[in-house]
Amino acid sequence: MTAEVKTYEGGLNAAGLRFAIVCSRFNEFFVSKLLGGAVDCLLRHGASAKDIETAWVPGSYEIPLVAKKLVASGRYHGVIALGVVIQGSTAHANYVNAEVSKGLAQVSLESGVPVIYGVVTTENIEQAIERSGCKAGNRGSTAAETAIEMANLLRVLPEAK
Repeated sequence: MTAEVKTYEGGLNAAGLRFAIVCSRFNEFFVSKLLGGAVDCLLRHGASAKDIETAWVPGSYEIPLVAKKLVASGRYHGVIALGVVIQGSTAHANYVNAEVSKGLAQVSLESGVPVIYGVVTTENIEQAIERSGCKAGNRGSTAAETAIEMANLLRVLPEAK
């Protein structure tokens, strides 16, 4: 005898959903390509351009604060964080990456709004090029796809009692 199991999944239809995208100005050359990929993905999945808003911050470290403010507005079904951190000769990138990922996870968990980590972390410029639209795809696009799926999943999950 096979029991029927209730399964919840989020679709990839972005029609009627609103998204904010927080972008780091540091390494803007790469981040603008990630932003292009994210916007293209949202539009291809049915989002309206009027339902997509962007905010630019100085660097990736500042992304969680702005993501928190955007989530608190109650205007968005998802927030997408985009940045590029390239490892230099010091451990600075490791600290930035750890704090950004923790900060975004905290905002998402506290708010119940998907806050998607689309920060590319690489060892060198060549890897940044590959992950912002070349051989390794566009991380902005995959982050947007994740945001759509999570926003839809949260809409179909049962409410807490």
